[in-house]
Amino acid sequence: MSDADPAGTAGPHLRKFLVVADDSPEFSAALRYACARAKATGGRITLLRVLEPAVFEHWSGVRDEMERQQRAEAESLLQKFAAQVMEATGHPPEFVVRENGDIRGAIRALVLEDPEIKILVLAAATHGRGPGPLVSAVCKEGVNHHGRKLPVTVVPGDLTDAEIAELS
Repeated sequence: MSDADPAGTAGPHLRKFLVVADDSPEFSAALRYACARAKATGGRITLLRVLEPAVFEHWSGVRDEMERQQRAEAESLLQKFAAQVMEATGHPPEFVVRENGDIRGAIRALVLEDPEIKILVLAAATHGRGPGPLVSAVCKEGVNHHGRKLPVTVVPGDLTDAEIAELS
């Protein structure tokens, strides 16, 4: 461990599991599965939260306040998830907040920026609603940006803790 890496997490073998932190019911399954895999493999969790741009054209001060509140809510939500990640893996997650509203674009950009992200973990929609829009888009288009391909793990959105433990 060096002064440049006080946590001892840098290096060519660090594996980050990317999870899109959204408001879907299946997000919990994706996060729990990613945590189990990270713990089993010595990896870390990166949580990506993508915010919709505030649309308020008449007064920029109102728009700025709306954006500030939206970001504060996202950071509060990520802190809540951080406690879950810490408990499950023993390591704090990395937070990434993007404000462009384009989840697929945010994933591609983040994968390009961070070569330690090795796997994207998504969960399929629950209750027979199909795979869900993000899973459908990623399966159709893949995660390939400037030649960097990223494996995607799609788990059932209704996995129980026992099932996750059995799989990991």
